[in-house]
Amino acid sequence: MGASALQEWLDNYCDSSESAVAGVVVLKNQEEGKLVVAAQQLTAASRGEDLVAAARASIDCSTSTVSREQNPVVPEQHSTQVVSLPMLVDSRTIGAIALEVPADEAMARPILIDLERAATALARALGSSGSARPTVDASTVLQLQATILSHEKFDEAATAFATELASLLRVERVAVGFRENGYATVVAVSRSADFHIRAELFRLLADAMDEAIEQTASICFPDDEKPRITIAHAEFVRRQGGSLSTIPLMSGQRAFGALTLERGGNAPLGNEEIAQCENIACILGPILELRRNDERPWRHRAARTVRALVARVTGPGQVKAKAIVFGGMAALAVSLLLPVEYRVSAPARVEGSIQQAVVAPTDGFLTTVHVKPGDHVVAGQVLIELAEQDLRLERRKLEGELAQHENAFGAALARADRTQFVIAQAKADEARAHLGLVEEQLVRGRIRAPFDGVVISGDLSQSLGAPVRKGDGLVTLAPTDQYRLIVEVDERDIAYVRNGQSGALALGALPGNTVGFQVARITSIATARDARNYFEVEGKFNTVPASIRPGLMGVAKISSENRSLAWIWTHRFVDWVRLAAWTWGL
Repeated sequence: MGASALQEWLDNYCDSSESAVAGVVVLKNQEEGKLVVAAQQLTAASRGEDLVAAARASIDCSTSTVSREQNPVVPEQHSTQVVSLPMLVDSRTIGAIALEVPADEAMARPILIDLERAATALARALGSSGSARPTVDASTVLQLQATILSHEKFDEAATAFATELASLLRVERVAVGFRENGYATVVAVSRSADFHIRAELFRLLADAMDEAIEQTASICFPDDEKPRITIAHAEFVRRQGGSLSTIPLMSGQRAFGALTLERGGNAPLGNEEIAQCENIACILGPILELRRNDERPWRHRAARTVRALVARVTGPGQVKAKAIVFGGMAALAVSLLLPVEYRVSAPARVEGSIQQAVVAPTDGFLTTVHVKPGDHVVAGQVLIELAEQDLRLERRKLEGELAQHENAFGAALARADRTQFVIAQAKADEARAHLGLVEEQLVRGRIRAPFDGVVISGDLSQSLGAPVRKGDGLVTLAPTDQYRLIVEVDERDIAYVRNGQSGALALGALPGNTVGFQVARITSIATARDARNYFEVEGKFNTVPASIRPGLMGVAKISSENRSLAWIWTHRFVDWVRLAAWTWGL
């Protein structure tokens, strides 16, 4: 690896790291024993000599070092410290990496772990024969990436990726796991789609993944060169035999999952194979996480976003953000206790204060209908006409009978026949009465409006010629200037409604305008309809707008006493819990 490649590596590492301020890579000339600064990235406020001195100290003692907190050169910047780590190849120190990072004890361990991974990978590259880097071939990485992206579902993509990686590295099994709720879960295994056949095996694999994720370092058991905690790996090897290697999947300084590789026999993964797996995990791990997150339910994605936001806000050094968050939470808690006006909301409908049904005065047939629902009418206006043919024939018949009886009456009078005179006179009176009844029926056959108003029901335009019986309802009229409001208050809220309370109505036809009203009457009998039990509350409009019509429906809100926001939002649930507890005998 040449100097330009080292400089490129250091630049990429410092740019991608959220904590590295500056850094140097120092190499040791094995023949002359001199130290050479192979790469450096410094800022105006950085102390290059301190970085080189820390790297030299790490090379001399072959251990990692952390310097004391240093005051910044520029007053506006935070205090920093220098973290250095030697690069070892076959127990031989070939150089060191030194980074300038913020002086934060909480971040020291994650930075050391991440730097150890970087130093190990870089040492392997520098210690390999020749100048070629021991990285995975680009075509292989692209092939694995295409395998992940070519499947529609994440489970299929992860299983195919594990299977292809197992064939590439010639291992018996590759398992992919993700961490959720603090524990690793195996989501895919090479050459296997059924996780229930060997549940104990996958539990052991998950424990091994937890072990690597907690230490954020690759673990190879047996023959791990680094002092790691390998209890779960040893248990797996004791039960299954062979060797087990686990590489954590990283995103920045966060381990979100792991790759576990199982190989049988006495040939564990070598350093180059581990390096290849780490490169594959570094490149393709975020793609697997992205595919998995895309298929998760929205509530899981929302919870993950909230957790990340909370971790960012409440993380180290976020004093101002913490104050804003806690201040907002305190303000929200106080606002929930402030009393506000509680309004009972319920569906409502507009009706005419007087609704009069116009009925058929006699038996007959419909011939003409002059109005439809919604038409305005005036008093005396003809609404409906009934057939008159039968009544006219009856009138002509009675007129003939009346003339006949009057002639018999005159003849009896001329003969001085008192008996026939009285009989003829009585029959004439009878015919005259019947004729008057028919005349009245003819007049009543033209049904007229009893007052000024609007037709609210009764569309008879499609029933012309249909017979009607005496007393059948034809149309219903309501006055145009007298209305009442009927609010269907749920039985759970009727206790908060009183006569005289004010309210506002928003109609479905006019949602942008509200009409004020007063509670005039509360019906004491409940009505059950549409799976709900409610009481009808009658309201009186303060002023009647010209746009109001009978039959309009909307939502009414009746102003009640002042209550806290917490009570308004939770009283329904609390009442339900009380009733449920009473029902269950608690």
